[in-house]
Amino acid sequence: MRNPPEEFSEEEKRGLYRAIYERRDVRSQFRPDAIPPAVVARLLSAAHHAASVGFMQPWDFIIIENLALRQKVKALFERENDRAAANYDGERELLYRSLKLEAILESPLNLCVTCDRTRGGQHVLGRNTVVETDLFSACLAVQNLWLAARSEGIGVGWVSIVDQAELAQLLGLPGHVYPLAYLCIGYASEFLSAPELELKGWQSRVPLLTLVHRDHWGAAILDRELAAAILAVEEAAAPLEFNSACGRTEEEIEKPNRGGLPPH
Repeated sequence: MRNPPEEFSEEEKRGLYRAIYERRDVRSQFRPDAIPPAVVARLLSAAHHAASVGFMQPWDFIIIENLALRQKVKALFERENDRAAANYDGERELLYRSLKLEAILESPLNLCVTCDRTRGGQHVLGRNTVVETDLFSACLAVQNLWLAARSEGIGVGWVSIVDQAELAQLLGLPGHVYPLAYLCIGYASEFLSAPELELKGWQSRVPLLTLVHRDHWGAAILDRELAAAILAVEEAAAPLEFNSACGRTEEEIEKPNRGGLPPH
């Protein structure tokens, strides 16, 4: 089979997949170093080149520099975090309260990605039936920024535990603009080997094969080659987690399979 003319080189593929698999929600590993303006510009450009339904580009980016403003956002988080903790009991509550879920004051850069729900006018191509496609599109901008940041050695943490209406008021947003994502951004001292919530025992990654269906919900795929390929890709992407779940020790894992790039 001939390679498509626009296919990435093996090195380029490896870099892309590495960014995807090593992306983390960073909270505790921020360094104080300022991010150079040229690097911030690259991250914003990556976000701005995300896909969007009808090419509506509903995003704007608010850089939060004022310390007093950050402190007010932190206060919003602390109140909502206490409310969220009340959803749990016993050891689960203790575990929740032990988790660090923001770095609003520690991270060098705070950025709010917004969604202008009127961008593109009354009739946006592709949005007539599913109105929420503007929000989905803005999420793609966040993901673009996150992956670009990982390639720069920069961590990103999404602070979702804030009241969006109050956050919008703090940031002076017009009524038609929604504060989609409040991000803490900065160079990371390390990127953890697995998502922090997994390492802390809060949640584990769902096996991919259980999420792939055939024709209808709940129908298992019959293509044995595809099923085997999915298992192989997942094992290559996260060998230690995968083999631990299978009861295999680290010594039993073949070293060449640790490259992080799924076989293709």
